[in-house]
Amino acid sequence: MLKAVVVDDETRTESIIRYFIEHEGLPLEIVASAPNGKLGVAEIRKHQPDVIFLDIQMPVMNGFEVMAEEPDHKYIIVTAYDEFSYAQKALRLGAADILLKPVELAPLIQSLERATGWRLTGNDTVNDITGYIRKHYAEKLSLTQIADQFYLTQSHVARLFKKHTGESVLNYIHQVRIENAKKLLEEGVSVKDAADQVGYDSLNNFYNYFKRYTGTTPAEYH
Repeated sequence: MLKAVVVDDETRTESIIRYFIEHEGLPLEIVASAPNGKLGVAEIRKHQPDVIFLDIQMPVMNGFEVMAEEPDHKYIIVTAYDEFSYAQKALRLGAADILLKPVELAPLIQSLERATGWRLTGNDTVNDITGYIRKHYAEKLSLTQIADQFYLTQSHVARLFKKHTGESVLNYIHQVRIENAKKLLEEGVSVKDAADQVGYDSLNNFYNYFKRYTGTTPAEYH
């Protein structure tokens, strides 16, 4: 389950997001909300959420100041259309996405997936599996191990995952691993260490999958 904090002086934003969570069964819990940036910072520090829905123009402390105070978080900027160009500054400051008001379901899901990397579906089991993979991607994951973890058959997991995500479980595992490998390489980690840290015991396999999902080799990306 993903934890979220909403920092917005318009209570309607939180109400709409809560409605979509309940109506669509999204694996998201709003653990706190705040009507201004100063209170928002306090709630962020208290709950350490996976994602923060953040307005820009607020009393006491604006959204940019919130991001400066708490930079190491996933922010989704929630803003009105006429403030869109203004909100783009937040992207340059590291925000994951911009969500236009009034919030609608499809853009909300897309923003959450961009910010967190989770695949959000209307199926609780599939959501749990994607969350499990994102937590344990560096381990020796397999369809068998995941099926056993959730007390399901391999065939059922495979069909369910394919139906709700459009891809296989193993494909998703490799996507998550390569996504995290890219971050490590960007931080200056060596190719071999990056491969080890994301779960590849074969450097050749790491090169093959990296090239498949990025179009370039780890060495070229590094």
